[in-house]
Amino acid sequence: MARIYPFRALRYNPGQVSAQDVVTQPYDKITPAMQQAYYQRSPYNLVRIILRMPELFDKEGDLYANAARDFAEWRRTGVLAQEQQPCVFAYAQRFAVPGQDGAVLERRGFIALGELYEYSQGVVFRHEQTLSKPKSDRLNLLRATRAHFGQIFMLYSDPARSAEGVLFGNGAAGETLPDIEVTDEYGVLHRVWKITDPAKINLLATGLEDKKLIIADGHHRYETALNYMKERGAGKIQESSERNSASVPQPAYPEAAAMMTFVNMDSEGLVILPTHRVVFGLAGFESARLLEAARPYFEIEELAERDPVAAMTRLSGLQGKTAFVAVTAKGWFLLTAKAEAIAGALQSVPARQRQLDIVQLHSLVLEKLLGISQEAIRDQTHLRYLRDAAEAADQVGQGEANVAFLMNPVTMEQLREVAFAGEVMPQKSTDFYPKLLSGLAIYALD
Repeated sequence: MARIYPFRALRYNPGQVSAQDVVTQPYDKITPAMQQAYYQRSPYNLVRIILRMPELFDKEGDLYANAARDFAEWRRTGVLAQEQQPCVFAYAQRFAVPGQDGAVLERRGFIALGELYEYSQGVVFRHEQTLSKPKSDRLNLLRATRAHFGQIFMLYSDPARSAEGVLFGNGAAGETLPDIEVTDEYGVLHRVWKITDPAKINLLATGLEDKKLIIADGHHRYETALNYMKERGAGKIQESSERNSASVPQPAYPEAAAMMTFVNMDSEGLVILPTHRVVFGLAGFESARLLEAARPYFEIEELAERDPVAAMTRLSGLQGKTAFVAVTAKGWFLLTAKAEAIAGALQSVPARQRQLDIVQLHSLVLEKLLGISQEAIRDQTHLRYLRDAAEAADQVGQGEANVAFLMNPVTMEQLREVAFAGEVMPQKSTDFYPKLLSGLAIYALD
């Protein structure tokens, strides 16, 4: 059973700061240049909490202590103000789809607290592997600040779109002025409306009770919150009668929930972009040797045009086939899987995953043919990930990489099948666009 709760969110006080100056992309999407720009934008920009720059004479651990210090000060001075009553937030993002001229979509969801569950409980499902280093960093920040600043992106299935009707239909959020309206650095319009009506909140909560949830973005943050719940939860669980008698539904204890944005996977506006792979730093790499090794498993066709747009168009048109493009200094090659050969080579991989181009690339090409270990892939020793196909190809052309692999995006159907089977794909298999902004609402545990 998926449980959600309204909460008395902390929000930036519009009387003291402009939301446009203080919200950020998720911490793991903030480049050094973006970090510097956020610092310059406002002394209260959230980057000073979630991805702080070291200060003069800082010692180990000071980043988190200083973030907690500033967070407490912003609360004390009213830069951050707490809502008077528990609420949820309708959240809409209007955006142009990258690489699709003229395509403008709107993704709709809502921000609330979501109860935390072990994966084994069959309520929340992951679809990607996680790394220990990001989880350690986020856990240190959570311990220091005792607050969640960004939302975990959760998917649920509702073909009837009932939650969207509650939030955005018939005089609801979509037809009133938003509480927050900002445009991010990618041109995405983000709008947020506060929902305090208990009847609407109850409809949302009831509607999600029988749903299974898939983590779209935020695997590391989810597992960090889960670890913190275990760390802090001993002796805190309230009696169920006390919980049920509360005037407003609430988690058993503050650490038992995290802030999440819930989006219907059956609605329009859900976009997954491809994440291309760039291999670099391999000693003695030869494209001819790679292609020869790949030939037993893939049909190989050299592309006449060395153009990323043409290559991606060709890939997207391969209905029912699994393929990717290898960009080398000697040429661009379309590799289309030979199903029987792939099945024989990847017998240890679950059948549903053997059919995915991302798994074929990682398990067969990267690991077996190029000899890049799983550890090196996890540590990105010889591998980097890029959203832009042209940038990936340019790195090969400029001699900064051995080979780039241009990929089709994972589909929602593939993701759903893998996640609900309790399996995981390689890290960065999906790139949901756009990202959820951090700082629209904050869940403080104290």
